[in-house]
Amino acid sequence: MRIEQFLISNAERQADKTALVMADQRFTYAQLNDLSDRLAATLADNGVQRNDRVLVFMDNCWEAVVSIFAILKAGAVFSPINASTKADKLAFIVADCEPAAILTLARLMPVVTEALGEQSDIFVASTQRPDGQCPPQAVSLAQCLMSEARKIEHGGIDIDLAMLIYTSGSTGRPKGVMMTHRNCDAAAASITTYLENTPDDIILNVLPLAFDYGLYQLLMSVRLGATLVLEKSFAFPQAIFERVRKERVTGLPLVPTMAAMIMQMRDLQPGFLHTLRYVTNTAAALPVSHIERLQALLPGVQLYSMYGLTECKRCTYLPPEQLGVRPDSVGIAIPNTEAFVIDDDGNRARPGEVGELIIRGPHVMQGYWRNDTETRRVLRPDPVSKLNPAERVLYTGDLFRADEEGFLYFVGRKDDIIKTRGEKVAPKEVEAVLHAHEAIAEAVVVGLPDPVLGQAISAFVVRSDPALSEKEVIRHCARHLEDFMVPKSIEFCLELPKTDTGKVSRRLAAELAEAKA
Repeated sequence: MRIEQFLISNAERQADKTALVMADQRFTYAQLNDLSDRLAATLADNGVQRNDRVLVFMDNCWEAVVSIFAILKAGAVFSPINASTKADKLAFIVADCEPAAILTLARLMPVVTEALGEQSDIFVASTQRPDGQCPPQAVSLAQCLMSEARKIEHGGIDIDLAMLIYTSGSTGRPKGVMMTHRNCDAAAASITTYLENTPDDIILNVLPLAFDYGLYQLLMSVRLGATLVLEKSFAFPQAIFERVRKERVTGLPLVPTMAAMIMQMRDLQPGFLHTLRYVTNTAAALPVSHIERLQALLPGVQLYSMYGLTECKRCTYLPPEQLGVRPDSVGIAIPNTEAFVIDDDGNRARPGEVGELIIRGPHVMQGYWRNDTETRRVLRPDPVSKLNPAERVLYTGDLFRADEEGFLYFVGRKDDIIKTRGEKVAPKEVEAVLHAHEAIAEAVVVGLPDPVLGQAISAFVVRSDPALSEKEVIRHCARHLEDFMVPKSIEFCLELPKTDTGKVSRRLAAELAEAKA
C-alpha cells in the first residue's frame, strides 16, 4: 500500500478523530487529509510530478506533517531535512537529489536562499510571506493551502520511492537512503506488531521528523488511525511530562540522551507517568543502570530496547519480559525479518563469536541515491542461505554476537574498534563500565592516535556529581576492566557532542579531543 493511503483511508473511516496534536492546535483526520489535498494540488500546479524529489526543511510542526502527505499525494518523493542543517550541507543535498520543490519555515528561509544561490527553477513555499530576502520563486505556504483540494492522478504504485532520507553524515558527506512505499509499510507493520499498537494509542514524539525514529512515529500513527502528539524537543522535560498526563499518552519513544536527562531529575516519583503503556529506546543501547531506574520510575510500563539503522529502519527488539534476564541485549529480529551474525569468512558465526550483523527483510533500502559504489558495499548477496541469487541483503557494518538462544548483542561499529597495545577494544564495553558509576550521567569513548600505544583510549564524561574527579573515574575503570581497556584520559563536559539528530557522535568527540591535543 502507498503511504498516503493511510491518511486517505482513515479520513474516510474516522473523519472526526484527532490525528495530530501540536501545541494548542488539534487536527482531525479529515482536516489533515483536506490540507494535504490542497498542498498536493499546488505542488502539481507548479510542476511537481511523479518521482520528483521534494525537500521538507522544517522542525516538528503541523506544516511538516501536511507537507509529507501532500508530496506523496502528488506522486513525488519526500526528503525530510533537519531544521538545524546549515546552508553548505543543504546545498550539497540540493545538488545531490535535484529537488523540484522545497517546503520550509520562515526562520529557515535565509538558509534556503543561501543554499540555492542563483538557482531559480526550484519551487519554494514557506510560512514566511515572500519578500526581498527570499528567492524570487518563493510563495507563501498559507496561500498554497488555500488552493482547491483535488485528487492528483499520478499513477504511482507501492514500489515507487516514497522517501529519500539522508544519513546524519557521521562519516563524510550524507548519503540519501532510498525507501519505497512498500519498504516503509513493511517496517511500520512490523514495529506496530511487536509494540501491540492499536488505534486507541496516543503517541508523543519529541524526536525530529527528519530522524527516521521520529518520522516513523508519524507514519505508524497514521497507519494505525491513532493519535500523534508532536513536540519540538525534550529541552523542558517537565513540560513534556505534563503533556503526557494531559493527553493521556500511551507510547513514548526515547533516545539515550533523553533517558540520561531523566536520570538526573531527582524529584520524580514512581508512577509519575501513569497513562503510559510502553516506552521504546533506540539510536544506542541504554546503560543497564538507566534501564533499572526507568523500570523503577515507570512500574508496569513495557520498556523496549531496540536496534536499527536508517538503511532498514528497525532490525531487532528485546521483548520486555527479557529485560531482567539479558538487559544488555538488543533482542531478536523484528517480525518478518532475519537478523544473523557472520564471521570473516561469510559463515554464520558461532554463539559468542563476534561478527558482522546481516539483515534480510522487505524493509531493507533500495540503495543510496546516485551512489552505486556505497550501495554495492552494503547490499550484497545473502552469504548464508543463498536461496535467491538475485536478492541483496544488508551488511550493517556493525559488530554483534549472539548467545546460545539467539539473542543479539551490539559490540560496536567496525570502524569504531580501538586498537591499543596490540589489543582490540570495543568502546561500548568501556562505556558500559563508565555508565555503571552512579556519578556519571553520560559517556562516550574514542581512540586517539598515540605514538606508543597505537591508539589511546579517551573518555568524554558528563557528571551528575560535580565532585567526581578524573582519578576516581580511572580507578573505577581499573576495578572493572582489563588494563589495556582503561581510559588514558578523561574529559569532563557539560554535554556530549551530538549529530543534527541528537545522537551522540563518536566522530565529533574524537575531532574535539584531537583539536585539544
